[in-house]
Amino acid sequence: MAKRSNWQEFKAILDRYGIRKLYHFTDRENLESIIQQGGLYSWADCENKGIKISKPGGGQMSRSLDCRRNLQNYVRVSFTENHPMMYVAQNEGRISNPVILEIDPEVIYLDDSLYADRNATKTGAQIGGTLEDFKKIHFSSVLERTHFDLDTDEQPFFQAEILIKNFLPLKYITNIGNFGMPIPANPTQLQTKDAYTAQITRNTPTAFIFLVDHSVSMQTTTMYNGEEMPMAEAVARIVNHQINELVLRCIKSNEVRHYYDIALIGYGEDAYYAWNGNLEGRDFVSPEELKDNPYKKIITKEEKRTRRGVEVKEVEKVQWLEARSDGSWTHVHKAFGLAKNLLDKWMERHHEQDCYPPTIINITDGIFNGTTYDNILQQTNELKAMFTNDGNVLLFNIHITPSGGAKVVFPISKDELGGNDYGKMLFDMSSLLPTRYNQPIANVRGDQSNERHVAMAVNADMSTLIQLMDIGTPTNISQNQ
Repeated sequence: MAKRSNWQEFKAILDRYGIRKLYHFTDRENLESIIQQGGLYSWADCENKGIKISKPGGGQMSRSLDCRRNLQNYVRVSFTENHPMMYVAQNEGRISNPVILEIDPEVIYLDDSLYADRNATKTGAQIGGTLEDFKKIHFSSVLERTHFDLDTDEQPFFQAEILIKNFLPLKYITNIGNFGMPIPANPTQLQTKDAYTAQITRNTPTAFIFLVDHSVSMQTTTMYNGEEMPMAEAVARIVNHQINELVLRCIKSNEVRHYYDIALIGYGEDAYYAWNGNLEGRDFVSPEELKDNPYKKIITKEEKRTRRGVEVKEVEKVQWLEARSDGSWTHVHKAFGLAKNLLDKWMERHHEQDCYPPTIINITDGIFNGTTYDNILQQTNELKAMFTNDGNVLLFNIHITPSGGAKVVFPISKDELGGNDYGKMLFDMSSLLPTRYNQPIANVRGDQSNERHVAMAVNADMSTLIQLMDIGTPTNISQNQ
């Protein structure tokens, strides 16, 4: 692959704008094939070579537009990690666990590379292979975090592209070794690693973020452990119990090991960190800090199995989360925003480690308000697009109700939701779970399936919420680390 004689002029422009990486999004399921083939082929070259793309990023319309402009034999890379078409592909179900491949800008200097000032298939796109064509790219625009940060007229230029003829070799994909798959000298002998299998250790921890609806509707009463109480109280007790379980799993040889970072976010009109007592105002806290700083202890009733059958006994419970139901609105978008900020910082420390990916569990009793569904979908897609070497962030959305209704948990397809439009929204907002979750899900659903389930529930009661919380907080703890 020959290099342009004037490549230094291209490099001077990149240096001026501080551009050190290009990006290409794909699905995690495609990584094995990319490594085995020694790099990225265009979709048309894949067809010609009989290479099956498990999760194609582009749809049929995109391919038709490529053919119309004779671009079907080009691999396309961009200047942004937050490509709008990645979220379109998520919304349309073509990809479910996106990963971002980091590309060496050296591909810009290749003789056959082309430059487009926007999505190359869009009307008005300026495409060419000269330095002057490269200069037409709006570099100040492509460096914004998202296209929403630009004026409407400037947004199309956020999607400027570099088009590489036929094939992008593996050597230009600078982070291809960061997904837990060793890169052998002979790619056909690849030893694959399944995602979501990393051991949780002190050197490779994971994170849990609990989002809890504190709107006024959570005052509605429900039954929990034989007691009538507001849903806010029942949810607080269940979340506190789950946090305590996580802490107990970290106690080894009389020490509390730092296997997880745990955050608690409440939301109503605003979103806020919901720890109480000594931890008030904190974001992520460690299991040791939780053990040493309980907010309070309460006496509750709990069903216990004895030789005489199931009996209700009084037990002492540790609390960190206080029941609240004083929010005038259900601004879950603010909670998702707070969670995104937390994970941005967490990923800076752990993005390239073999860490089990963070889990977010959102518990709510009703539909969100104060924003649009499109905005919520963009937020949840951005969360689900975050990843460690071991897998993508997992987002659970659990709708609870005191009165039953047509309960659906961990559906495989939207068909299971019938006419429940809110349930279909939650379906699109939630993660597609790896098959390692199938057995505990089968225990809850009462059926067996080899298909992957979506991390959501609608019309769940309190006993179901407990089961879902157990499934949502798995721990692959390495006993000696």
